[in-house]
Amino acid sequence: MNTLLKFLALSTIIATASGCVSYNNSQPSSPIDSTVKADLKADIAVGDAISGQSSVNVLFGFLKFGGDSQFADGVSYGGQSGGLGSLGLDPVSAVKSAAAYKAVKSSGADLIVAPRYEVSEENYFIFKKVSVTVKGNKGNIRSIR
Repeated sequence: MNTLLKFLALSTIIATASGCVSYNNSQPSSPIDSTVKADLKADIAVGDAISGQSSVNVLFGFLKFGGDSQFADGVSYGGQSGGLGSLGLDPVSAVKSAAAYKAVKSSGADLIVAPRYEVSEENYFIFKKVSVTVKGNKGNIRSIR
């Protein structure tokens, strides 16, 4: 009995002394405000009208299937793109990017001048089809000074 009491007392001391500990060391900081200025000017040749089309199916609002696998990267579309954009689950931005890629790739352009996006969503509660058509003019960069 005495051995059992010593064992329980030792176990209790070890359990209370070895609890989980978390440390947080806050460091005061201030934002860095910087600007980058580049005095570059591009000479762009504006050509004929170009367009591209892409679509994707969305199940339960976040499972995308049947869409494209190639996208134009580094393009800011502005405006509202949906509530799931910060999580990378926004289907409209991905379809816009795929449509832009198809338009640039099929025409041999470097960029789309004055792009206009036509977004069509067919919503059936648990299933949605998002289609995007982009139209603009072909732009080729002649030189950068």
